[in-house]
Amino acid sequence: MRYFIDLEFDGTAYSGWQIQPHSPSVQQTLEEALHLFLRENISVTGAGRTDAGVHASQMIAHFDLETPQDCGWMTGKLNGILPPDIAVHSIVPVIPTAHARFDAKARTYKYYVTLRKSAFERGYSWFLPNEPDFGLMNQAARILLVTVDFTSFSKLHTDTKTNDCHVTEAEWSELPDSRWVFTITADRFLRNMVRAIVGTLMEVGRHKLTVDEFARIIESRDRCSAGDSAPAQGLFLHKIVYPDNLFEL
Repeated sequence: MRYFIDLEFDGTAYSGWQIQPHSPSVQQTLEEALHLFLRENISVTGAGRTDAGVHASQMIAHFDLETPQDCGWMTGKLNGILPPDIAVHSIVPVIPTAHARFDAKARTYKYYVTLRKSAFERGYSWFLPNEPDFGLMNQAARILLVTVDFTSFSKLHTDTKTNDCHVTEAEWSELPDSRWVFTITADRFLRNMVRAIVGTLMEVGRHKLTVDEFARIIESRDRCSAGDSAPAQGLFLHKIVYPDNLFEL
């Protein structure tokens, strides 16, 4: 029986989602917790990787069990074992071929910045002492909607077969308390892509790049021509969408 886990996590203490040789990861922590009460070696597959320090309001992962178990019971057990910075929302059965990564239709990330120094927001947003031009940044962000090849915003030397992505949403919007959020939705994301986009958009907002120069960076297909990656702590994996038929048992 295959199950989807819907969970959230604060990524501050972790090297990212994926298991690392000598650093704690969310995936490893989840697998160890499942093993404690199911007494099986459980392999968990996530919807994607997150970098060290990146958070998730929603992460989806799948795992298999030979003997079906009650989903409410498993959810309660996991939440009782997992540390406070990982919380399981639900566990649901899915069709045997359902895949948390490959079956995702869309993913949404949110990147938060704050214009007001805060002792409490520092772990969940990027503090900007000077306000950038968000209107200009949104002009540049609209170019992402007609972009296909995102090589300029991809981590170098990855094993992906293509750097093509289809972005359907990319916009900065204002929140209360001097905060702004960048929301971006696509069918897939490359490693470090969102943080590289945010860092480069910030160059536009600081008038270090024009909108036309932002477009030329995309056309160059050269990561070295783009801006520095934005800090990890402001980034959240926000939502993952799947076809309804995965849940039709």
